[in-house]
Amino acid sequence: MKKILLSIAFSIVSVFASLAQLQTPEQFLGYKPGDRFTPHHRMVDYFEYVASQNPNIKLIQYGETNEKRPLIMAILSSPENMAKLEQIRTDNLKRAGLMEGNPSTEIPINWMSFNVHGNESVGMEAAISTFYTLGNPANAKSQEWLKNQVIIIDPCINPDGRDRYAMWYNQKMNTTLQPDLQSMEHNEPWPGGRANHYLFDLNRDWAWQVQVESQQRLKMYQQWMPQLHLDFHEQGINQPFYMAPAAEPLHEQLSPWQHEFQDIFGRNTAKYFDQMGRFYFTKERFDLLYPSYGDTYPMYNGAIGMTIEQGGGGQAGRGGFNAVGDTVTLSYRIQGHYTAAMSAAEVTSQNAKKLLEEYSKYYQTNTSNPKGKYKSFVIKGESNPAQVAKLLELLDKNGIRYGKAGAKSGLKGYEYQSGKSGVAFTTSDKDIVVSAYQPKSVLAQVLFEPNPVLNDSITYDITSWSMPYAYGLQAYALETRLDPSSSYEKPTFTPNVAGTTPVAYLVNWQGTRDAAFLASLLNQKIRVKYAEFPFEVEGKSFPAGSLIITKGGNEYVGDFDKKVTETANKFGVTLATTQTGYMDKGKDFGSPNIRTIKAPRVGLIGGTGTSSLSFGEIWHFFEKELNYPLSTLEAGSIGNYDLSRYDVILLPSTFGSGLNANGQSKLMDWVKAGGKLIAMDGALNFFANKEGFGLKTFDTEEEKKAAEKASQELAKKERLEPYTEGERINISSGVEGAIYEVKMDPTHPLGYGTGGKFYTLKNNSNRFAFLTDGVNAGIIESNDAYRTGYIGYKIKSKMGQSLAIGAESQGRGQLVYFVDNPIFRGFWESGKLVLSNAIFLVGQ
Repeated sequence: MKKILLSIAFSIVSVFASLAQLQTPEQFLGYKPGDRFTPHHRMVDYFEYVASQNPNIKLIQYGETNEKRPLIMAILSSPENMAKLEQIRTDNLKRAGLMEGNPSTEIPINWMSFNVHGNESVGMEAAISTFYTLGNPANAKSQEWLKNQVIIIDPCINPDGRDRYAMWYNQKMNTTLQPDLQSMEHNEPWPGGRANHYLFDLNRDWAWQVQVESQQRLKMYQQWMPQLHLDFHEQGINQPFYMAPAAEPLHEQLSPWQHEFQDIFGRNTAKYFDQMGRFYFTKERFDLLYPSYGDTYPMYNGAIGMTIEQGGGGQAGRGGFNAVGDTVTLSYRIQGHYTAAMSAAEVTSQNAKKLLEEYSKYYQTNTSNPKGKYKSFVIKGESNPAQVAKLLELLDKNGIRYGKAGAKSGLKGYEYQSGKSGVAFTTSDKDIVVSAYQPKSVLAQVLFEPNPVLNDSITYDITSWSMPYAYGLQAYALETRLDPSSSYEKPTFTPNVAGTTPVAYLVNWQGTRDAAFLASLLNQKIRVKYAEFPFEVEGKSFPAGSLIITKGGNEYVGDFDKKVTETANKFGVTLATTQTGYMDKGKDFGSPNIRTIKAPRVGLIGGTGTSSLSFGEIWHFFEKELNYPLSTLEAGSIGNYDLSRYDVILLPSTFGSGLNANGQSKLMDWVKAGGKLIAMDGALNFFANKEGFGLKTFDTEEEKKAAEKASQELAKKERLEPYTEGERINISSGVEGAIYEVKMDPTHPLGYGTGGKFYTLKNNSNRFAFLTDGVNAGIIESNDAYRTGYIGYKIKSKMGQSLAIGAESQGRGQLVYFVDNPIFRGFWESGKLVLSNAIFLVGQ
């Protein structure tokens, strides 16, 4: 039977040749799978064709990409199951406690996602072959499997990135197979096809749902909540094949069954690989910690999430030499993913009852006896309301329940802001509580946990992400149960009504919505000012940084009141008004300390040598959140541009050359002539310890010599360590998402809206001394500012008394330094306001 199964399930060519009723991919597309890369629209055509030939397939377009490509998913099962498909879906939600009632069906859901990374391009090709086999009524084995499950296939999560790679490759490839990796077809230009249109890594966006593809996919995911989710990837050409079980660190919230099923799948897939003489590895490299992967997010939602990694990647193309001289072909890579998909369908069918039993138990435990240390999380009502609103949006997207805390006293918990446990506090009706006693308990605990437990410090991604830090909120984590006193009603927004023109409209500067409101006013050529000092007028108080939209200076704007109020209503911004410019406290509106905000002309540098991810985060922020014009500039051509067209230029994280000497010189001439350059993360290396710049690693030469001596002495000790300890020695100088409290100067524009505090997510080991002649707007005051996340011991003790955010003058211009990325992956929400400060307010 095993040999028969192998020949049916895994010999694609023979299967395709033997079945004539349904057109094979080769017959439909006009080439054999593996001969070239299929354009996305042709994949869609084939899925539509197969679905049209089989009434037991439901094809759904669940959305579209930024470049208007359709996002589709195919649902397959037996005729009996398809006849009651909606009942199966709702029964699954009842099983999870997300709907009322008792399930009457016992059919698990097996979801397979392909090509989340565009240039891991075998994914979609394998999806086509998988869909053919599972959707072919003549394949007895697959039809037997479908009796015991519903299979959902998302053939391409990232169509924009996939077509960027595939179209480029099809243009560059040699007709005759050319495996020489130096050949042009094996070397993608910047930015590569990995990311989506806005150059986001969609495999890091499951929980945050910053990108439109994730938002639309996760709406569907929440409607189905599968028991199994396979996430198909590729790794380097010199790697063979990776499959579950996953590597350490494994989050402590994972259940024994989730571990066990990964092993069941791994052993079953290994059996077929062994028969084919293919190599593979398990339990290495790919861990289960960061919550926003395509394997961890399903895991934290009760499913068995599994990453599948075929060796090859964008470098392999149709075929390329690996390190031992073998040619890794596209058809060979298709076979690997196809095998894993068939194995998943087989083991799901064999373990259908157990999958449902354990899934039900998982959610029953969530509701009655949550596993994690912290059982409740309180968001204080005095937190920044704009940031609270953004957090609640995120919780809603993920189906996490919350309620009103009510008036309670005698509570103790971990205080996020201070990093201390056992802090006494009380709650009120203004506070929000997220209880772990709910269906989405594990996901809630993971997103809010103050300190994720690391059973291994060698990780594949960041090690901290706690929401109160990401959103800059006052919050507590309790080890005891605290149920909501009642449902939480979000504050209702009362639309502003245009009336008699006041002397000024006034707006608190609190969050991204206020920055978007400002950007929209500037786009409409409405003059806006901000206050350098706090002020009080007509019994109302406003902090520094508050926006002032005066009647004076806007006389030329037609329908001024209507435009301002309608724009405020669009963004949910409540306008205050005043009928006088004479302040009770603070500076009058005619004071030189009331600054006019000039609408900046903004450029963003990208291209070879810059981080495409960092570039994409800024690009997306401008286009999708601020809706503000942005010119994108090629780094290698900076020396040829007329930079006088820009007031602000952003330099994302860079590596290698980034900017050539001519470009650097041209850029600094522009700054000195009055430009504002905002540099982030790795881009600071262009200025650090260079003549003419205040950014230094050490305050004094004595400090530098002492640090160098200590480093040399440590290196002498480490050279005698065992070879196998090399990786751990290396990470002792690294950082993987460590969170630090940053003391902000609320009197400087960079600190406006922060309340004097910001939390930075460090993903680099850079440490800089305080600026001597510049502005130290954000500092890590001491080593006690560390809150959570992995940071190597060699640098952790040195991070105190260091710069986080600063600015210095260069001629008539400004250099703004962000030591870390303030808007990491678009989910570090509080950093967006600080970056907006740098863009719109600094230097005005």
